[in-house]
Amino acid sequence: MIFIHRHLDEALKNKYLTVEDLLTLWNALRNRYNHQTKVILPRASYEWTYLRIQDFKSVAEYNFALFRITSQMKLCGDIITEEHMLEKTLSTFYASNVLLQQQYRARGYTEYNQLISVLLIAEQNNELLMKNHYSRPTGCAPFPEVNAASLEVNATSSGGACHRCGGNGHWGRTCRTPKHLVDLYQASLKEKGVETNFLDQARPMDIPNPVFDLSGQLNTTHLDVPGFIMERGNEVYRFD
Repeated sequence: MIFIHRHLDEALKNKYLTVEDLLTLWNALRNRYNHQTKVILPRASYEWTYLRIQDFKSVAEYNFALFRITSQMKLCGDIITEEHMLEKTLSTFYASNVLLQQQYRARGYTEYNQLISVLLIAEQNNELLMKNHYSRPTGCAPFPEVNAASLEVNATSSGGACHRCGGNGHWGRTCRTPKHLVDLYQASLKEKGVETNFLDQARPMDIPNPVFDLSGQLNTTHLDVPGFIMERGNEVYRFD
């Protein structure tokens, strides 16, 4: 009595508050709601008749609808067996999945849960396959990573002069021009009226430890080794 009264609607609690016999209370409730089976069963039978897996967007939605209908029919005394659920599912496949339906039949499933588990896994794998397919067109290379430098860019297609030294054929971040030449280029940019990369021969350059060649011209070659060897005709000169 305590359990039934706890789950009764407030209006029903007041109505059956004076009933002390458990059997009397149960029969009263059954007579009050027994007609619901006559309302639910026709609707559930109609939905079962026209239930098709091809009418749902996903296997999960079909599975939910099937269990809802079969539970209502079971409540009304009409039992749907495992064979009925298997046949309902396999016989309502899409017309384009005839061969797939035959393969599932050949496996000889005896329980509906076995079949629906396989269908759910197959659906998930197919969705992943389609997402990978539509992520980029077939035959196209994947998009490069952000700020990734292409190793295939050659020196003639790096687009414009280097902002560090003014030279062509390389980027500023890959510039290997010696620092004293970079300083000269940057200083020339700051001077007004002086063209970029223009060297005024009338004005000496501020170069630490200048080096002159045999003709007396300033040699701006930068080497990382202490000296080098230069050949002129049959004579060999070594500079340290």
